[in-house]
Amino acid sequence: MSKLTCRFCSAPLCESFADLGMSPLSNAYLDAGQLQSAETFYPLHAYVCSECRLVQLPAHESPENIFSNYAYFSSYSDSWLEHCRTYVETICARRELGSQSRVVELASNDGYLLQYFKERGIPVLGVEPAANVAAEADRKGIPTLVRFFGTETAKAMCDDGMSADLLVANNVLAHVPDLNDFVEGIRMVLKPEGIATLEFPHLQRLVEQNQFDTIYHEHFSYFSFLTVQRIFCAHGLRIFDVDELPTHGGSLRIQACLEDGMEPERPAVAALAAREISLGYSRPEIYACFHEQVQSVKRNLLRFLLDARESGKTVAGYGAPAKGNTLLNYCGIRTDLLAFTVDRSPHKAGRFLPGTHIPIFNPDHLREVKPDYVLILPWNLKEEIIRQMSDVRGWGGQFVVPIPQVEVIE
Repeated sequence: MSKLTCRFCSAPLCESFADLGMSPLSNAYLDAGQLQSAETFYPLHAYVCSECRLVQLPAHESPENIFSNYAYFSSYSDSWLEHCRTYVETICARRELGSQSRVVELASNDGYLLQYFKERGIPVLGVEPAANVAAEADRKGIPTLVRFFGTETAKAMCDDGMSADLLVANNVLAHVPDLNDFVEGIRMVLKPEGIATLEFPHLQRLVEQNQFDTIYHEHFSYFSFLTVQRIFCAHGLRIFDVDELPTHGGSLRIQACLEDGMEPERPAVAALAAREISLGYSRPEIYACFHEQVQSVKRNLLRFLLDARESGKTVAGYGAPAKGNTLLNYCGIRTDLLAFTVDRSPHKAGRFLPGTHIPIFNPDHLREVKPDYVLILPWNLKEEIIRQMSDVRGWGGQFVVPIPQVEVIE
């Protein structure tokens, strides 16, 4: 076996963070005709670099195979769309964006964000490698390059006069196997006075809230602020502001400019770096303890499901997110403990979860069956889901979340 090395600094990877066994690709949903065919399972073992403290998964599958045809469409979460609409209002006012500006989004998905810039008459360009998802953006009138982003794409964009006043990259940094190429591409495509804003899950929240289910093969890296600051600095980009967001269980939104850019550094940058240092994210101990937390969540979830089964209670799922597939496969949960799940997305309903083969139905099926418990797999959207499915309580059903610990919501 070849020696594992850090994807940022090339140091040897030998410190374990979380070993979640073997798992299929989390977005490799199955059709009925595929249930009798063999599935490919890959090691799901996250390591932490002893030099730069980047938590990461080795790349067992190519990005082309993972992302070229993708099952995740961003527009099926109302709360996420509202988050994006608010961001557009704020950033447009702060940066005075208008018809002479250009906004570029990396991993622009189905146009969920750029549509709000377009409504304001601001020229936009999406870069999205999944052709099936990019087609949805095209239908909304969002021009989209169907390509992976890196220095090659950045050069082509600059040659075509497509440099960015504002570059946005939401929940994509973790999906990039070649971090150095991606971040260098951001530097290349920014105008001299342009800025980039990136959102990504915060490693501190992952550790504190036991969010191990956000570890899956499509997520190659997991970032502390200290590490992402080091990566951007290495590529001539300066992080001048950072916000802590509630999205996806706790995310960061960083704002970066060119190294010699005029943006003053906000106090939040030094404050967050100091906090992470005080909490131990520059030292090995905090990373070494995480796996025991993971095992505790697994034991408690299995105990709940087994007790429900023994007492004659029925349990169904809500949602078919990638994080749910990590959770279910790691815990060994199959249809004997979770009969089915439901999802609003027509791209998932009617299919089966990878590995576990749990069927996915439309949410109306939940109302027909009326289970005693509804296990919310996208726990980061629990408030939105409980509002949408308020009639569950009408038949005496109860909602359950598995993360950060198993909780029956009264």
